[in-house]
Amino acid sequence: MVNAQDLYPTRIHDEARILDRVDPVVYSDPATEGPLNYEQLDSFENKGFVHVENFFDEDTVRELSQALERARTENTGSDRPEVIQEPASGDVRSIFAVHQHNPVYRELSRDPRLLRAIFQVLGSDAYIHQSRINFKPGFRGKEFYWHSDFETWHAEDGMPRMRAVSCLIPMTPNDEFNGALMLIPGSHRHYISCVGHTPEDNYKRSLKQQSTGVPDDDSLRWLVDKYGIEAPHTGPGSLLLFDCNVMHGSNSNISPFPRSNVFFVYNSVHNTLQQPFGADAPRPDFLAERRPAGLGADRVPAMSKRVRGASRARA
Repeated sequence: MVNAQDLYPTRIHDEARILDRVDPVVYSDPATEGPLNYEQLDSFENKGFVHVENFFDEDTVRELSQALERARTENTGSDRPEVIQEPASGDVRSIFAVHQHNPVYRELSRDPRLLRAIFQVLGSDAYIHQSRINFKPGFRGKEFYWHSDFETWHAEDGMPRMRAVSCLIPMTPNDEFNGALMLIPGSHRHYISCVGHTPEDNYKRSLKQQSTGVPDDDSLRWLVDKYGIEAPHTGPGSLLLFDCNVMHGSNSNISPFPRSNVFFVYNSVHNTLQQPFGADAPRPDFLAERRPAGLGADRVPAMSKRVRGASRARA
């Protein structure tokens, strides 16, 4: 497939560039019914993320936590490519494609209320571009350096436009002690074009420690001076939605308290992958789905009955 015009060039220049976003942030009408109220959609529009408390009830949280511990145990020491280990300790760092291999997380990824929230943001049906569990064990969990997901998905996967949203579901408390996700509110309106060519099979290194496709110090300082940094305290039962282009990262965890999160990345069916814009070959399917099947997000009734464990979001 021949790529369309590249609106977000990256990894081709000798110096970093800060480009303006040309795509919308929220694609649906503000009056679209769903679990996100007007204020929450406004937060997503202006800050690039929204934190919703009490999205899931205690029974759901318990089931998800049990599934997470089983996944960690079953994948410890695994050599499957979907399992990423910490570079020094060998602890499980990430497990990818959990919506395909884990029935509990497969069901969660299709939660009608979750899909309705995704439709409120993307304004279309969607499919799962990527899913994963991120672990950050106590005492030795390493950092995830500052990055825009879209920069990688655009350069290495061929995602053409900014019409994808990440869904973070915390399985443990996330706070200032154990390396909570930090975001730069408003950064999603700017695109940092990074320097350097993408190495062959870059994902094998970047999933452990990313060095290609990260912002330069000057661009990062400009974003932080302009917008600041926020680190929402999240916990089991809550939901954090963030735009594909918001700049984010997290510190290492030297506390005794482990940090674990489940991620689903939903991409619009109108934004399917092309050839990579900044790499010689696409990444494997477990990182970037190239055979998309819509989940029916555009057909979920706005007032549908709750599925197992889902509770009404509170403003």
